Amino acid sequence: MTENDAPEGAGSNPPSLDVQGDGQSIGVPAAGEHQNGSYSPTGGPGIHHWQRAAITQPGLDERGSVFFAAIEMTRMPIILTDPNLPDNPIVFANRAFQDLTGYTEDEVRGRNCRFLQGAHTDREAVAELRQAVEESRAVSVELLNYKRDGTPFWNACFIAPVFDKDDRLLYFFASQLDVTRRRTSEQAYRQAQKMESIGQLTAGLAHDFNNLLQVVSGNLELALSRTDDESLRRPLENASRAAERGAKLTKQLLAFARKTRLEAKPTNLNTLITEFGDMLGNSVGPQIEIQLNLRSRVPAALVDPVHLEMAVLNVLINARDAMPKGGCVTIATSKVHLNGNASAHHLPPGDYVALTISDEGEGMPPHVLERATEPFFTTKSQGKGTGLGLAMVHGFVQQSLGRLEIESQRGKGTTIRMLFPAADTQAHAPRQPTRSLAHAEPRGQAETVLVVEDSHDVLELAREHLTALGYTVLTARDADEALTVFDKAEGRIDLLFTDLVMPGSMNGLALADVIRERAPDIGVLLTTGYNDDLLREGKASAGADVLGKPYRRSDLADRVRAALNGRGRERRMPEASPSRGPRHEG
Repeated sequence: MTENDAPEGAGSNPPSLDVQGDGQSIGVPAAGEHQNGSYSPTGGPGIHHWQRAAITQPGLDERGSVFFAAIEMTRMPIILTDPNLPDNPIVFANRAFQDLTGYTEDEVRGRNCRFLQGAHTDREAVAELRQAVEESRAVSVELLNYKRDGTPFWNACFIAPVFDKDDRLLYFFASQLDVTRRRTSEQAYRQAQKMESIGQLTAGLAHDFNNLLQVVSGNLELALSRTDDESLRRPLENASRAAERGAKLTKQLLAFARKTRLEAKPTNLNTLITEFGDMLGNSVGPQIEIQLNLRSRVPAALVDPVHLEMAVLNVLINARDAMPKGGCVTIATSKVHLNGNASAHHLPPGDYVALTISDEGEGMPPHVLERATEPFFTTKSQGKGTGLGLAMVHGFVQQSLGRLEIESQRGKGTTIRMLFPAADTQAHAPRQPTRSLAHAEPRGQAETVLVVEDSHDVLELAREHLTALGYTVLTARDADEALTVFDKAEGRIDLLFTDLVMPGSMNGLALADVIRERAPDIGVLLTTGYNDDLLREGKASAGADVLGKPYRRSDLADRVRAALNGRGRERRMPEASPSRGPRHEG
């Protein structure tokens, strides 16, 4: 067989044909076609490999040639199917195919390749493959296939037809490649990019929302302090409680975005869970039984106890909703040492404390489990959930240099495991002091406070609060205006109270640095709607207090007084020790 004798279907341009073995076989080179999105082992588009072949010896009985040995020795899985038999069955499978799938040749011979498919195999990719087979043309696809033991894997398949000298279709040749690792890496990268983008958007929205909440809650507080009319106080108190719920929602958003301000300290998780138990029981209701399995001698965890309580509460509420008929939730603590297995948990080697919460609920199918920590993703009915619970937990645990692990199976419940770095010393979980109703707000002694805030409404609210507390207040809308006001005051300013993020030539930290260079003993109090990365930079961040928005007047009074009393001491504070291990996106 020569190029001039090539079958009509082998190509319409004879010079492009590749003739081998004195005409024993003729191939149509790929020339970069039919690559689609499938992975190419050559690293680029196929040029020379055949995408269609015509042969003169169609039988499979001759297995004494070096080419058959090469087929059996290659690590690339290869099969042949016979479209002339019913259902286009497999008639040959090399040893690499058996290694890939776990099946023997006897188990696959005579079966259509669809037995490798499963519930999550992309039907559109299967349809594309099927159409190419019907049209006797080459195709490259990637399919989610399943091994003999049920393990899923991504299979990059290249399929091409083989003809005889009379252009009769004899076989389909299929080479394959396990590309699971690449697909998993790509999916993880896309997920990380998506979550980072959502996190940045979320943090920005939460920052603006906190400014709005500051104005709403602050003015409601002023209105409540100026009226004794019960008919007015009731709706004002309702609105104030709604503003507090909004503030909690923004905390969840910021925790997801890993922008919340954490105060990690050695915390005994056993003590925290025990003291928090009554509140947990009241939160999940009487139909849920909470069982504690707290190991003794568990080391203290380096974690923010207040945010941890919020995380535990969110997980328990999810567990409650997963068991509408009631059930048992088990909260357990344990010590975990990661060494050789640290990389499997995406954590540095060392000692960790595990907090595990398991329920007997409905569990999550794989497609829900994959999205469980995405913000605003929820399977609950409208009005039953925000979709921020596990997203907040995930962000908080990551910001704590730990890892969140979720195991769930449909009908067998869910287990949430939080790993936190172990602290060097044992400690009891510090409890937040309860403010007495008779707490007296610290008042000013005619000190002068320079308030710098770009939001007019927030600025006016801060001015009113501080004036009522007995301070003299100067104001500025940005850093440049603040420096002008500072210079005109000629040393009469005792405290700089500035927003962290502002438009203009510099942010709040840079402004604090400049003013401290001019007046080293001035007090500095920062405020922000979220814990921006800038707080880990700059000289002013060392020792400077940060008041989160939205804040109450009583909080403002306490922090302003503390900043004034601590003037000159912030700069002498020791630098924070470096964080344990690298930040990760596990």
